[in-house]
Amino acid sequence: MATVLHVRGQVLVGPDSVRDDIWVIDGRVSFEAPGPGADVQTIGGWVLPGYVDAHCHVGLDHSGAVDRETAERQAVADRDSGALLLRDAGCPGDTRWIDERDDLPRIIRAGRHIGRTKRYVRNYAHELEPDQVVEYVRREARRSDGWVKLVGDWIDREVGDLAPCWPDETVVAAVAAAHEEGARVTAHCFGEESLRQFAAAGTDGIEHACGLTAETIESFAAQRIAIVPTLVNIDSFPDIAAAAQEKFPRYAAHMVDLHARRFETVAAAHDAGIPIYVGSDAGGTLPHGLAAQEAALLTRAGLSTLEAIGALTWEARSWLGQPGLTEGAPADFVVLDADPRAAVEALQHPRHIVLRGALMPTV
Repeated sequence: MATVLHVRGQVLVGPDSVRDDIWVIDGRVSFEAPGPGADVQTIGGWVLPGYVDAHCHVGLDHSGAVDRETAERQAVADRDSGALLLRDAGCPGDTRWIDERDDLPRIIRAGRHIGRTKRYVRNYAHELEPDQVVEYVRREARRSDGWVKLVGDWIDREVGDLAPCWPDETVVAAVAAAHEEGARVTAHCFGEESLRQFAAAGTDGIEHACGLTAETIESFAAQRIAIVPTLVNIDSFPDIAAAAQEKFPRYAAHMVDLHARRFETVAAAHDAGIPIYVGSDAGGTLPHGLAAQEAALLTRAGLSTLEAIGALTWEARSWLGQPGLTEGAPADFVVLDADPRAAVEALQHPRHIVLRGALMPTV
C-alpha cells in the first residue's frame, strides 16, 4: 500500500461540519483509518476543500493565447495559492493537455469567448455579428465542459460609453441554444443594460455584474442567477477610466461610478439572496493565485467570513458539480496555519496543499 496521509486538526468539511481528522488513501478522502501496517504520514492544521477560482483564464494573457510553458506557470501559481478547481471563463487556446497532469488544478472550461466584432479585447473572442451567434454558442457548448461565455457589453465608440453588444432577441436565442445543448451560460457584463438583457433571457450566471440595480437585483434573486464579482479586477477601473478620460469622458465617468459603488452593489446582491462565488479574472492582465484575496474582498462587501469561505470552497464546488471533503472524493484540499473563520487573511497562507491525494512541494 502507498503511504497514507493522516490529516489532524480542524477539518472544515462544511459551514456546520468539523472533523478532528481525515485520511487520504489511494488518492481519496476517507473518514476511516487504514488497516494495521499502513505507512502513515501525519500533517496538521486547519483544513479546507481546495479553493475554487470560478473566473480564471489559464492559457491567456493580455495579448491572447499563450504557449504551454506560460500556461503551466499560470496553473502552478493557482495551485500553489490553494486554487485546485478553476472555471476557465473563456480562452482561445487549447488547454486540454492540462487534464493529463495530476499535479495541476482541474479546469472546467467555457470554451472561447463569444464577442461582437471589434467590441472586445483583440485575439480573445470569436468576433461575430448577431446572425452568427447561435451557431457559435452551440459549437462552444459542445467543446466546453458545460459552460458558454458571451461578452455582454463593452465600450461602443460611437456611443462613447458601455453598451450592450447584442440585440435582445440575440441574447434570448443564444441562452436558449446553450440550454438546448445542455450547457450553462455566463456573460461578461459591466453595465446596467446588458444585465437586464441576460436576466430577461434566463442566463445562469454573470461575471463582474457591477452594474446591478434594484430592478435587476430583484430579477437575479428570483431566478437564482449567480454572480462572480471579480472585485480584484474591478479595482482596475479607475486606471481604465483615466486612460479613456480625454477621448471618452462619458465612459470614464461610468467606470468610475461602477468602481465607487462596487462594495455597495455586491452587498445589495448578497442581501437579496443572489448566489455569489469567488473569481479573480486572472490571466488577462492580472496574475494568477488571487482567489483567496478575492474572498477577503467579499467580506468587505457584506459577506460574513464563513460565507466568503463558502464562496471559495464548499458552495463554489457544489455550484460547479464537484465534491468537497466527502467520503471517497478526490483528496484535493489545503491545510492552513490559522483558523480562517477567525481571520479571512489566513486563506492566503496555506501550509500544505494536497492535490489528487499527493502532498505538493512547499513553496
